[in-house]
Amino acid sequence: MGKSGYVYLMANRRNGTLYLGVTSNLPQRAYQHRGGLIDGFSKKHGCKRLVWFEAFDDLNMARERERQMKKWKRNWKLRVIEEHNPRWRDLSATL
Repeated sequence: MGKSGYVYLMANRRNGTLYLGVTSNLPQRAYQHRGGLIDGFSKKHGCKRLVWFEAFDDLNMARERERQMKKWKRNWKLRVIEEHNPRWRDLSATL
């Protein structure tokens, strides 16, 4: 078994712009997003709020889940957030 991993969704606000990513270190990655330390889509759109994540025992499994979710319709992603985090709280503090 390899390194563990996470699939996560960042948002700029409730029902706003979403960013889907994968990482082996979620606390560090959430910190980087909140601080605008990662150039690209999430920084450009202000996606600083960790609104959903899923943990995996293997990073490759997390990458596969991310590939699946990239094909999802937006409302499917919104539904998974609403099911697990209906108030769209920033989950960074829970890590």
